[in-house]
Amino acid sequence: MKEVIKTEEPSVEIVIPSDKIDYLQRELTNIREDFTDNKYVIEATKVLAAGGLRSTIGAYWNAVVDDLRRKIIHRSLDLFNKEIKPRREIKTYEDFQDHVSDIELIDGAFKIGVISWEAHKILQQARETRNIYYGHPDSSDPTLFKVFNMIADCNRFVLSQEYPPTIIDVNEYIITMDSDAYNKNEIAIEQAFTDLPDIYKSEMTNRLFSMYLVDNASVRLKGNIEFSFPILWKVISRDVRKQIGNRYDKLIVEGNREKIDNATSLLTMVNGLRYVSSASRRILFDPAIKRLEDNLDNWAVEGQAVNYLQRLGYNIPSEYIIRYVSALTLTYVGYKGNSYQYARTAFYSDTAAPRISEMFEFFDNASTEAFIDAIKTNSTLRSRIKNTQQLNRLRTLGEILLNKPEIRDDLKSFLEILVDKENTTDFFSLINLK
Repeated sequence: MKEVIKTEEPSVEIVIPSDKIDYLQRELTNIREDFTDNKYVIEATKVLAAGGLRSTIGAYWNAVVDDLRRKIIHRSLDLFNKEIKPRREIKTYEDFQDHVSDIELIDGAFKIGVISWEAHKILQQARETRNIYYGHPDSSDPTLFKVFNMIADCNRFVLSQEYPPTIIDVNEYIITMDSDAYNKNEIAIEQAFTDLPDIYKSEMTNRLFSMYLVDNASVRLKGNIEFSFPILWKVISRDVRKQIGNRYDKLIVEGNREKIDNATSLLTMVNGLRYVSSASRRILFDPAIKRLEDNLDNWAVEGQAVNYLQRLGYNIPSEYIIRYVSALTLTYVGYKGNSYQYARTAFYSDTAAPRISEMFEFFDNASTEAFIDAIKTNSTLRSRIKNTQQLNRLRTLGEILLNKPEIRDDLKSFLEILVDKENTTDFFSLINLK
C-alpha cells in the first residue's frame, strides 16, 4: 500500500512507500505524553498530511523552540541569563520571542544542562534545515526524507526528553543552611551540587568559603558548611579549586590571623592546601614543624602538633621534607625509660603514634629518602635506636614504606636491611652506628 501526498506545488505529488507510512506515524507520536497536544505538533501533523513539507518543517521547529523555552524556565532563568547575557534580562516566556535568537536558545539550553552535547550539535543542523526550507521559499523543495529525518532528530533529542531537574537557587539554599530546616542527607546534598552547572558551583563554593571566614556566621551555619563543603569540593572543577587557593594566598598576605585559621581549617577538611602557592604552604608548615621539633617527648603537645600536620596534608614544600620526616620519626620512635607503675621501657605519644603511621602511608620517594637520611645523620635518633624497642619502632615505619610499590629499588634495599631483625649488626654497620 502506498499513500499519495499532494505537495504545496499542485503539479507535484509525493508517494510515501507503505513501509514508511508506519514509520511516519510512529515518529509523529514519539514524543512525551504531556506534549502530544502541543499546538505546533498538531499543526505539523495536519500540514504534512496536506503535503505541506515546508510548513511541516516550520511548525516542527516551532514545537522544539517552545519546548526548549519552557524547559529553560523550569531549569533556571537566572542561570540562562548569566550564561547567554541576552540584550535584555529574560523574565518571562514572551521575552524569548523578542530578545533571544534560536542560536542563543540552543547554546543556552546546552550550557545550563537542558540538552546534551550531541543534542546541541544536532539541533544546530535542524535549525539550518528550518532556515533553508522554511525561511527561504525560493530554495529547492525539501524531500520527504529530509522532513522525516528532522522530525526524528527533534523527537529524539528534545520532544521525547523529560524536563531536567530544577537547579537549586543558591541564595535560598544558603539561607536554608542557616536554619534547622537544612537536611543533612549526603545523597541529597551531592545530587543538588552535582546538578549545578559550573558557574553556579563556582558561586556556591566561593560564597560558602567567604561565609566560613567571618566572625558573624552562626555556629549552625558553620557546622552545616563543614558538613557540606567536602561534598561540594568533590564535584567542582580544578579551576574553581585553584580559584579558592588563590583567595587563600591573598588571605595569607593580608595577615588576618582569624580568617587564615578559619580558611585553613576549611581547606584541610578537603586536602585543599595542595591548591595554594608554595609560599603560603611554607608559611604554614614551618611553624607547625618547628612546634613538633621543639616539643620532642612532650606527649600532649606532640599529639596536637602531629594532628595539625596531618590536617595540613601532604603537599609539603620540598625544603621542609627532611625536617618534617625527622620530627615525625623521632616522635614515633620515642625514648627508653623506666616506670614504677608500668612494665615498659618504650615511651612515646600514644596520641601521635597512630597518626604518624597513617602519614607514612602517604610517603613518596623523596620522603623515604629523607627518612633514610634521618637514620644516617640525626644524632638524637641514632642514639635512641641503639635500644631494641626503639629500633623495633623504627623498623615498623620501615615496613610501612617497604610495602609501598612505588618506592625505588635502591631505597628498598636499605629498608630491607633495616627491617631484618636477624641482621641488626649488618644494619648498624651500614649506617656506621656502633
